[in-house]
Amino acid sequence: MSEKSERIAIAGASSLLGKELAEELQQGAFAAATVVLLDEGEAEGKLEEVADEVTFIQKLEAAAFEGADYVFFCGSPAMTKENAAHARATGAAIIDLTYELESERASLVRAPMLQEGITPGPDLDTRAVISAHPAAIALALIAHRLQSHLKVHSLAATVLLPASEHGRAAMDELHQQTVNLLSFQSQPKEQFDAQIAFNLLPSFGNDAKFSLTTVTTRIRDHYATLGGGQLPELALQVLQVPVFHALGISLFVELNAPIAQDVIESALGCEQIDIVMDEADPPTNLSAAGQPDILARVSSEPPNATQSTRFWVWLTADNLKLATANAVACAQELKKLRPSGTVQ
Repeated sequence: MSEKSERIAIAGASSLLGKELAEELQQGAFAAATVVLLDEGEAEGKLEEVADEVTFIQKLEAAAFEGADYVFFCGSPAMTKENAAHARATGAAIIDLTYELESERASLVRAPMLQEGITPGPDLDTRAVISAHPAAIALALIAHRLQSHLKVHSLAATVLLPASEHGRAAMDELHQQTVNLLSFQSQPKEQFDAQIAFNLLPSFGNDAKFSLTTVTTRIRDHYATLGGGQLPELALQVLQVPVFHALGISLFVELNAPIAQDVIESALGCEQIDIVMDEADPPTNLSAAGQPDILARVSSEPPNATQSTRFWVWLTADNLKLATANAVACAQELKKLRPSGTVQ
């Protein structure tokens, strides 16, 4: 038996997530895999670089999935809906970063870094794995660390969403709104149906392409799923902020008993969470960009208290990198269910 060369298809390869995923796949368990870039419309035929080699984006059609071991959906939900059956017919493992398939029977929301040993992983009946929302991953990881070391009374979070949450067109609209406002011109509103530049929004206009209510529900549901219903209850608010990239999360933690700040810092520190101490520059969306870890700073409430039951945790994370790294981890879980070689 010889080792079979794995073949990975990225549907929606020209999207922000698709480009980030192509880079993520060059590391770790899938570095030797053949990566096929798929997309539709104007993206077809464009040149991209994968693993230091120039390749082109192929037409997204049923035949393009032939021979694929894994298919990552990174484009629009409509693209996933239209093509998931074609990918499934080839026997490929499906990892969905668009969330389109999460309501399907036998689909599974996963964040392997968190769930191993907590909730059951995928099996041969799993039709699709949904890569959990990056904000839900960050919040669930923090909650799990706290609960494992301390007695948590309550958690409340405000998630600050960047424009990149909604894709390239949303980022372009934020940019154009900013330019137009500074030059006293009318603003494009095709994506948000609202002014996002220099503004904070709890909701979008009625004709927006996406919904903050949907995002809020998704984060809350994924948080509960990732913890297997065992994590502390979370009060959650989501705001759209006028930044291009990276999540910000303000988390209020209330404990049952007073502790010193360094105790909660020790509880949170782990491979995926970098604790940023007071003497260093604070975590920002800029400092988080390109970083694989979640950046966190802890402060007591009231400030400088020797001990307290209440703390603020300020978190930032690269939302695209966290999402794609988790998607690759999901594929690694699925890899255990697939044959590893071919008979000669």
